[in-house]
Amino acid sequence: MKYVELGRTGVRASILGMGGHEYLQNGKSRGFNEDFKRSTTPGEILEGFGQENRLAILKSSYELGINFFDVTQDSEKEALGRNLKQLPPPYDVVIQTRPEGMVYTYDKNNTKMADLILLRNEAQRILKLLQRETIDFFNIAPMKCAFEHDPEYLEKLGYNISVLKQEGLIRFACADTFSGEETYLRMIQSGYFDVIYINFNFADYQAQNRVMKAAKAQKMGVITREAYMKGQLFHMAKEAGIEQISDLADAALRWSLSREGVDMVIYGTGKPEHLRDASEAFENKFSELDERLISRIMQTQLYKAYEAEKNKEFLEL
Repeated sequence: MKYVELGRTGVRASILGMGGHEYLQNGKSRGFNEDFKRSTTPGEILEGFGQENRLAILKSSYELGINFFDVTQDSEKEALGRNLKQLPPPYDVVIQTRPEGMVYTYDKNNTKMADLILLRNEAQRILKLLQRETIDFFNIAPMKCAFEHDPEYLEKLGYNISVLKQEGLIRFACADTFSGEETYLRMIQSGYFDVIYINFNFADYQAQNRVMKAAKAQKMGVITREAYMKGQLFHMAKEAGIEQISDLADAALRWSLSREGVDMVIYGTGKPEHLRDASEAFENKFSELDERLISRIMQTQLYKAYEAEKNKEFLEL
């Protein structure tokens, strides 16, 4: 495993991070695609998370040297906290997570994150689920409407982050949003955040033009997700007649990490063998074969529609 320092944090993280999603038989992530409301409600723990298969994923992560874990919904947080006690890591690990029910569109105008008492209580609640003393990376993910609703919103976030750091509840803050380029840039330029977390792949690539450069200018770490476009990549492969699925998966991962400014790719899977394959993908550089496979994907109608949609979302929101 290769490692990189995440911006100015001093954290030496594996270039492949382990996502916390668990998966249904149809390949879709658990929780969100079972009961969306419950899975995004604080305190709701769905049954069956963190069982034998997830422990196998955790064991493989240790064997590969992965030391960065990202969890979202409470079911994943509770499972990871429990699993780390059942199967203690042989080295220090760091965890990124978010305040539940407060980010993205889960809370109107993201008002809860601007309230120090509510955000502090949420951090304390999460720490009990994770069974840890501090949250390493706290994922703060407001939407554009939050800034429009409250002109002082960003300053409130900055103050809250500083207090939570002083109190030892969090170590670092992560800037995230689904509201596109301008919202990311505002958060980056504020100086309140230590890393960014962002969708990034060869169909959703606009972040490399301004956002990643701005993050690096602020000495921030850059963590990416959705290298496989939430599975749409493999539907595109069918349209393109590509049968070398494992080669295509490796090409997508290498493409993401080969872009200037990218420090880490968060990867999710329900199969230990796929995790090992993903780890091995980074042993090789982005190649002509990778380029050819991606070029074939880019000729499909599915790719063209996906690219147009993602460009519009990122640049116009």
